[in-house]
Formats: sequence, structure tokens, C-alpha cells
Amino acid sequence: MFVKDRMNPDPVWGKPDMAVTDAQELMKQKDIRYLPICDESNKLVGLITQSSLLSALPSDISHFSRFEITYTLSRIKVKSIMVKNVFTIGPDIPIEDAAFLMAEKRIGTLPVVDDGFLVGIISGKDLFNAMTTLLGASKPGIRVTIQQPDQSGLIARLTTAIAEGGGNLSVCVGYKPTDHSDQWISVCKVDNMDQDSLVEVICGLKDATILDIRQFQEQK
Repeated sequence: MFVKDRMNPDPVWGKPDMAVTDAQELMKQKDIRYLPICDESNKLVGLITQSSLLSALPSDISHFSRFEITYTLSRIKVKSIMVKNVFTIGPDIPIEDAAFLMAEKRIGTLPVVDDGFLVGIISGKDLFNAMTTLLGASKPGIRVTIQQPDQSGLIARLTTAIAEGGGNLSVCVGYKPTDHSDQWISVCKVDNMDQDSLVEVICGLKDATILDIRQFQEQK
């Protein structure tokens, strides 16, 4: 899965010379927290965030009327408060790279650019939805968590055994537990097989331990 598979390919964007009040209104109308700013050629030049909007306000607004605040903001251009050094990502980058960058930099969105041109935007919500897809959250079946030694060939042995037992493996993801660096945890979603038969197949494998098993119905 790549960024282009989960990004919004038609993002709302603004212009550097638009008033801050216009940017606020646009973000409110479209219910968005981030507004990419592009020049006339659609090249990304900045990003408006909730924090940058707050930075446009006087430090102490208690002495100003609402009209005065609105008038002041209407005279400020977006280009003077936008984030200029924007973290971006390309459309053909693996989705996990986008998730890693957003987690590392503690940011909530990434404009997607191709040769400097804005072609999309991806948010934390998009990544969350991608995770539920990869984990098969909406798919029916038996979800089983298996622990095995972190050794070459054991995952292939597991998936082959399930297939030979008649099971259809719709999801298989894994991770290394932090407290057992020599082990590997596999989370699988299996259908076309009853739970008792699946347990029998897995327990027949050497050094394979079932940590959790539960039935999932189709999510609507």
C-alpha cells in the first residue's frame, strides 16, 4: 500500500495572498484542520495549521472587541503566518513511511507533492483507516495471535499449515514483542475453517503458541 492509495487526491488549498479570515472561513466550511497554500502554478509554498491561525491573534485579545479582531485578521495575509518549511511526502512512497514520518515529527498531516506540485494530502485519519484495512477489521473470520521463535521459515510454515488445513488466510501481520526480542508475534485472520480445526493445526506446530483467538463477524 502506497500513499497514493490512501491520500485525498483533491485537497482544498489556498493562496498566499488570501486574508487570514478567508482561510479561517474556508477551513470551517470544509471542516479541515490543515490548509495547503499553493502559488499560481499549484506548487506548494506553505501550510496553514490551527497553530498558525492562533499565532495571528493578538497576544492578549481581552482588550479587543470581536469586530476589532476580525478586522485585524482580515488585513493579515496567509503568507505571513503560514508554515513555510513543510514536511511533505511523495505519492509512490510506502504508507508506513508516511506513518513513521508523522509519528517522528509529531505532525497530523502531510501534503503529497510530485516535483513540488500538490497532488494530494494524507492525514492521521487516513493512516488509521489504512491500519484497519490492513488488519482486516471489517472482514469476518477467526482472528488468532500466535507466538513463535523469531527464526527463518517459521512464518511460512505457519501459513502453509493453515492453507493445507483448508483455511483462507485473509490477513497476516506481525511484530517483535518488546519484552521477548527472540520471539515473533503473528496476527492472522482466517476464514473457511472452524475454530477447533484452526487450533488443532496451530498446536500441531512445534514452538507455536496461541496467545489469543476470537471470532469476528462482518462489520457493516
